[in-house]
Amino acid sequence: MFRFAQHDTLAISMPRRAEWNSPRSGTQQRFFFFELACVAEIEPTTVAAMRTSTKIFTVAGTLVLALAFGIVAATPAQEKAFTDKYKAAMEGKDTAALASFLYTQGSDPEALEFYKMMQSGGAGEKISMIELVNLTPEDVKKATTPMDGPTGKVCLNLKPTKKLVIKVEKKDASGSSSSSSENFVAEKDGKLVIPVPGPCK
Repeated sequence: MFRFAQHDTLAISMPRRAEWNSPRSGTQQRFFFFELACVAEIEPTTVAAMRTSTKIFTVAGTLVLALAFGIVAATPAQEKAFTDKYKAAMEGKDTAALASFLYTQGSDPEALEFYKMMQSGGAGEKISMIELVNLTPEDVKKATTPMDGPTGKVCLNLKPTKKLVIKVEKKDASGSSSSSSENFVAEKDGKLVIPVPGPCK
């Protein structure tokens, strides 16, 4: 889902879901992957945005999510190593290193192409913030719900444990802007990876 917003003047929101029962163009075949791949927000920063987001996670809620996914959380050191390496690869335009973060076993070819396109599109940009955050109940529901793809139902083949949030700020002659993106992150063989959706099992 893309959301483009200009504070106090205009807000445009694309639908969260798209039906794929009708004949599809190449663009339509790729659009649905935004549901599992990322949520991107782009907004001008010339006018200071004043937002306060408060998220409260109780111990019980965290345990419920952990039990639901049957996961063992990565250590803070592992998470820092992941974000540091990803930031270095993205800012250094190292598309091969970025692709190495993707878990592609059983993935849909269209989905894999889209994920790589999204990564290369952001390569070289200066990251102002990158972090791994806990999943919300909404994230859990989204990650475990099969979705309609070009060739049938697709699912994440690994259960995510975190969400990678990246914020990029740009400045040029026409002004300044910021963008943010999100990707689910899972653990496989002790390694943090970004799972690419594939046919549901």
